[in-house]
Amino acid sequence: MIGGVYAWSVFTKPIAHQTGWQEASVSFAFSLAIFFLGMSAAFMGRLVEKFGPSTVGTISSIFYGSGIALTGLAIQTRQLWLLYLAYGVIGGLGLGSGYVTPVSTIVRWFPDKRGLATGLAIMGFGFAALLTGPLALRLIMTIGLANAFYALGFFYFIIMLVTAQFIRKPHPHELPAVIADNAERVSLTNESLTANQAVKTRWFAALWFMFFINITTGIGLVSAASPMAQSMTTMTPAAAAVMVGIIGLFNGFGRLAWATLSDYIGRPLTYSLIFILDVIMLLILIFFKQPFIFALALCLLMSCYGAGFSVIPAYLGDVFSTKELGAIHGYVLTAWAAAGMVGPVLLSWTHQVLHNYYVTLIAFIIIDLLAMIVSIRIQKTFVSNHSVESVH
Repeated sequence: MIGGVYAWSVFTKPIAHQTGWQEASVSFAFSLAIFFLGMSAAFMGRLVEKFGPSTVGTISSIFYGSGIALTGLAIQTRQLWLLYLAYGVIGGLGLGSGYVTPVSTIVRWFPDKRGLATGLAIMGFGFAALLTGPLALRLIMTIGLANAFYALGFFYFIIMLVTAQFIRKPHPHELPAVIADNAERVSLTNESLTANQAVKTRWFAALWFMFFINITTGIGLVSAASPMAQSMTTMTPAAAAVMVGIIGLFNGFGRLAWATLSDYIGRPLTYSLIFILDVIMLLILIFFKQPFIFALALCLLMSCYGAGFSVIPAYLGDVFSTKELGAIHGYVLTAWAAAGMVGPVLLSWTHQVLHNYYVTLIAFIIIDLLAMIVSIRIQKTFVSNHSVESVH
């Protein structure tokens, strides 16, 4: 339900047309929602640990449902400030609380398949636009723009409220003995840390930095995929539109594929491979002008973008244990809030000033190389610790 935020572009032009607002002003509501998602997740993650996922899921349904419904009121009354408050702030709070609720909980249910579990959950968030987009267009055409938001807000509230009641942490006796023993395993710190202890470690700083770089690159590219493809290759607007749909699929499936792979090769190696592939594909974007190769490189980059979201919860569980995973995951999602502002702004500003995308792509390569170095250093530490444990 909350993944419907990715379908915001479906509403941008109709809202601008009906209200007379600039499209850029309408689009800013999405950036605001993502910012409040990331910032509120830190606080909401602590509530998941204190009051349980069902309670926080209920809070999410109230915030998100009312935020969407109030967006309809903002359009009907043509109040731009209300749009920002409704969709950006209230809806964003619903997004943050809704995002951390199932992800941090599902890791506890499947500690032996953390990557696969989080990959499936977060793939749902990535694919939601495929459902919401057509449904939203249908509602706009049949009952009108403002009424579409009223209907969606009510629908989201009911579905989320009901499903939230089924989300809870497992009791020890509900997991097989072997899996229960695995539930609290750690790979790097060799101890079970609370959220406040975790954020003070260099491991958390490194993971936050890697997550931030991964999202900055991915969200920057996804925000300008169509105009970039048309500018740097011979791709037509129609072909670029098809490509945008396809890279959306890679974004979704990448979340599952990379997260599942991480169960077999480990989270440190997976993240290193993500950044290595990022650098190679960014170089291909710069030097290859054939539409097919360009589109393929973007698709693989989007799979890496999606991978960052699905692998990080399991990675955090590996490093700090699942003792307060909801709170720790919430803290690391502040990187999403920061990257959501930096990536698209960096790309659009450099293109506006320099009239090309090359400088931004080079900047993305540099920061991805830095993140790759950090990831490889963590990976070496992981291998070293694992070797010591094997000897003991």
